[in-house]
Amino acid sequence: MSLIKRNETNWLPSVFDDMFRTDWLGGTTNVNSIGTSIPAVNIKESDDSFEVEVAAPGKAKEDFNIELDNDVLTISSETKKEDETSSENGRFTRKEFSYSTFKRAFSLPESVDSSKISASYNNGVLIISLPKKEEAKVQAKRMIEIA
Repeated sequence: MSLIKRNETNWLPSVFDDMFRTDWLGGTTNVNSIGTSIPAVNIKESDDSFEVEVAAPGKAKEDFNIELDNDVLTISSETKKEDETSSENGRFTRKEFSYSTFKRAFSLPESVDSSKISASYNNGVLIISLPKKEEAKVQAKRMIEIA
């Protein structure tokens, strides 16, 4: 059993909102307890799939790690940047460095077909496509005859 935060401002909270809103860094804020910036995430649902969009400009696709373990999708990134400048005579040296890291984890609903998950990174946005299983897709409306 797990404790799930609910947004009580809606009169009928969505189960999918609860599943995707739960991250393991303390909720829906963009800064964790040590002050590290966490990228904003958009989650869209269509009849056939879910789509997770992570805003992470300035990164390369090689900077991301995406893992799926027991229906928990984990998105992480760690980058290290070092710049060094020095004068011609070598007396002055300045070295600037920065480290950037984040980790987000989401519990996926049972309706996701984990064998078909794919990802792409374009224009600063990481997009993860989570196709639904055939039995979870919205079925076309049909008439049922009365016997």
